[in-house]
Amino acid sequence: SFSEIEKEIVDLGTKAKNNQLSIDELQGGTFTITNGGIYGSMLSTPIINPPQSGVLGMHNIVQRAVVIDGKIEIRPVMYLALSYDHRIVDGKEAVSFLVRVKEILEDPRRLFLSL
Repeated sequence: SFSEIEKEIVDLGTKAKNNQLSIDELQGGTFTITNGGIYGSMLSTPIINPPQSGVLGMHNIVQRAVVIDGKIEIRPVMYLALSYDHRIVDGKEAVSFLVRVKEILEDPRRLFLSL
């Protein structure tokens, strides 16, 4: 469930901050999410941790002028960068995943309503 996943993430995050992660907890990953945005990063190209299949880089949220229905409006903007091993992941599937992440970030209700 989402609550179990959230609890596990919090537990692992706490262990990481306290330098208490075991070797077993550091192995077996298939995908990384990195957040350079907390350090002010606007854009980067994350490098895959072998043998993982991909890494999603999330960056700083800033206010930008964007065109909405022909009018300029100020909106929050965040760049995402997805690096993936093309031997394992098809480009169409990778882009579909990235679009889905974008949609959920723009409207988190989509995650719970399966929209």
